[in-house]
Amino acid sequence: QLQLVESGGGSVQSGGSLRLSCVASGATFGPYCMGWFRQAPGKEREGVAIIGGDGNRKYADSVTGRFTISQNFAETTLYLQMNSLKPEDTAMYYCAADLNQIERCTLFPGFIDVWGQGTQVTVSS
Repeated sequence: QLQLVESGGGSVQSGGSLRLSCVASGATFGPYCMGWFRQAPGKEREGVAIIGGDGNRKYADSVTGRFTISQNFAETTLYLQMNSLKPEDTAMYYCAADLNQIERCTLFPGFIDVWGQGTQVTVSS
C-alpha cells in the first residue's frame, strides 16, 4: 500500500522560498498523478500543483509562476519548489496520489486516493 511522507515545511518571511519533499514507499512510484494540496485554517483543501505519469503539470492560478512541481523516480520523491512566498500561502501542505489516472490529472481533491500526513508552511509578512 502506497505511503507518502512529507517534509520541508517551516516558517519563512514573505518573498522567501521553501522546498517540500514527499517520499513514497510501499508501492510502485508511478506512473499515476501525484500532487500537492493545501488547507488553511477555516478553508477547504485545495489543489496546488499536480504532475501526471506523462510529465504534464498543472498549477493553481494562485501559484503559477512561483511554484514548481517535480519528481525523482530514482528517489521515489515528489518535490514542490516554492518561491516568492506570500502570507496567503500559509497552510498545511499535503502530498497526494490519484492512483486511477496517469494523464488526466486534476487539482480536485475528491479524486485523491492516498494522502500524506502534511507539513506546515507559515509565511509571515
